[in-house]
Amino acid sequence: GVADVEAVIAQVAEWGHPAVAITDHGVVHAFPEAYQAARRAGVKLIYGMEGYLVDDPSPSSPVYHVILLAKNPEGLRNLYRLVSLSHLHYFYRNPRIPRQELERHREGLLVGSACEAGEVFQALLRDEPWDELVRRARFYDYIELQPLANNAFLVEQGVVRDTEGLRELNRKLIRLAREAGRPAVATGDVHFLHPEDEIFRRILMAGHGFTEERQTPLYLRTTAEMLQEFAYLGQELAREVVVDNPRRLADAVEAMRPVPEGLHAPQL
Repeated sequence: GVADVEAVIAQVAEWGHPAVAITDHGVVHAFPEAYQAARRAGVKLIYGMEGYLVDDPSPSSPVYHVILLAKNPEGLRNLYRLVSLSHLHYFYRNPRIPRQELERHREGLLVGSACEAGEVFQALLRDEPWDELVRRARFYDYIELQPLANNAFLVEQGVVRDTEGLRELNRKLIRLAREAGRPAVATGDVHFLHPEDEIFRRILMAGHGFTEERQTPLYLRTTAEMLQEFAYLGQELAREVVVDNPRRLADAVEAMRPVPEGLHAPQL
């Protein structure tokens, strides 16, 4: 992402949002700056990360995105442990998190199914049997939905036939969440603040070898914009996934500092 964390927090505070989650890829460097900005703005900061989940540490294991949110201090410590493990012991192109390590250090964490690169969405695209999809969904604490435009590239690549196909995928995710007993939560997958800021991400992505002319519109949307994005679900269900379930998730998270107060020198 190319969004300035202080600018994001100032914007959500201006809009009256009670909380915001920070989920950088593989790292947690933004936490100290985000904490100071959130404290000034009166917004609850949810400490998180978008990790790289694997079932097998071997280089050929499929890699899925996964969202990790710290509910309490124990969850924050476990998040830091997973960051260290993924960089020191399981790094291969990305700091990867083996599933068994996540299960070992899951206490205090909320685990989300992430974007189209997540395990559940990818299994949907593979048209796996419904029972298998439910089994996968139950591993997560919430199932994530995103605006259609975020996944429009799947239509361009021929993976999904049209926009209605994208709507149907989100409807299936909601049915899957209900059967698995998990909340469906709409997120913006924000990588930049304003729509016109996409040019900065395009430059960044070009440095990583991506050459697409049109960037995915991963800007910070208002509540009204998000409700409009999910209007095809009907007014009641759209409000559930855009407002009610995200607020329940935020309410389950404690307000806390990224590190305890005081000096914590190493014991040598």
